[in-house]
Amino acid sequence: MYYLGIDLGGTNIAVGVVDEDCKIVAKASSSTATENAEQIADAMAATARQALEKAGITLNDVPWVGLGSPGTINKATGIIEYANNLPFLNTPMQKMLSERLDGKQVYMENDANAAAFGEYMAGALKGAQVAMAITLGTGVGGGIIIDGKIFSGSNFAGAELGHTVIVADGWPCTCGRLGCWEAYASATGLIKRTKKHMQDAPKGSALWNQVGGDIDKVNGRTAFDAMRQGDPVGQKIVDEYIKYLSVGLINMINIFQPNILCVGGGVGNEGESLLEPVRAIVEKEQYGHNPDAATKICKAQLGNDAGIIGAAMLGKEG
Repeated sequence: MYYLGIDLGGTNIAVGVVDEDCKIVAKASSSTATENAEQIADAMAATARQALEKAGITLNDVPWVGLGSPGTINKATGIIEYANNLPFLNTPMQKMLSERLDGKQVYMENDANAAAFGEYMAGALKGAQVAMAITLGTGVGGGIIIDGKIFSGSNFAGAELGHTVIVADGWPCTCGRLGCWEAYASATGLIKRTKKHMQDAPKGSALWNQVGGDIDKVNGRTAFDAMRQGDPVGQKIVDEYIKYLSVGLINMINIFQPNILCVGGGVGNEGESLLEPVRAIVEKEQYGHNPDAATKICKAQLGNDAGIIGAAMLGKEG
C-alpha cells in the first residue's frame, strides 16, 4: 500500500509517495503560486501526479490524499478558514483538491500538526502517549499528539504554541501581540537578537567574520558558529536565546507533560549545542522533579520530510 502526502508551504509545494513503513519512495516539488486558491489547488494536484508518476503508480493505488497546510484547518467541513501567508479565507480546499484528483478522499491538517504527526508515526515521537513537536524556523510551530490523535482544540485552531506570551509588553510578534514566544525563540527572533548585540562586538571578531562584515548576512547559525569559535558576544547571544526558548518549553511541559518533546526546524539543527543547556534549565525550573516521569527532550528526526509523511498518514490518525 502506498500513501500520498502534500506539504504546502508559503513558497514551495512538496509531495511524496510514502510506503507502509513511512518511507518516502518518490518526491516532486513546485513553487507555490500565491495569486489565488484555485491556482494553488491546480499546482498541488499537478505536483501530486508528478510524484505518483515518479513512483510508477496512479491515484488508484493510494487510498487517500493527505494535505498539510498553513492556517486554521476545519477538518469537519474541509475548509481552510484562514491562513495569514496564503490567499485562504473560508476556502473549501478539501473539495477543490478532491475534484482535481479524480474524487479521491482528501484529509487535511495544519502543517505544523502534520509534521508533528509525521514524527509520531515514524520519527522521534514514535510510540509516545503524549507527544509534542516544536519547530524553530521563521516562526515557532508546534504540534501535540495525545493517544494517537492530533490535538487541535474545539475549533481546530489549537496548538498555536508560538503565540503564547512569555514577556509582557515584549517584542512585537507578526500576529499583532507583544512578547510572543515566537518573537523570541524563532530563527527570526534569533537573527534580530544577533544583529542587536553585534553593535557591541569588535568589527574583527569571530561574530563579524561569520558574515564577512555584512550585518545583512546574519542568519540563525551566525551566533552559534561564533560561540563555537570562543566569541564572547556570540556566547551571550546564544545564552539569551536559550533562556527564552527554555521559558516557553517549560510552560509547554508544565501544561501537557509530554513523554517526549522533539525540537526541529533550522535552529533545531544545532542539536546538542542547543539541547544540552536547554535540558539543564528545564530540569531545574519545571514543575515536579520526578526523574522517572520527566519529559525527554530530543532533536526531531525527519527534517523536511516530517510534513510529507505526516500528511500521507492522516488517514491513520487514531
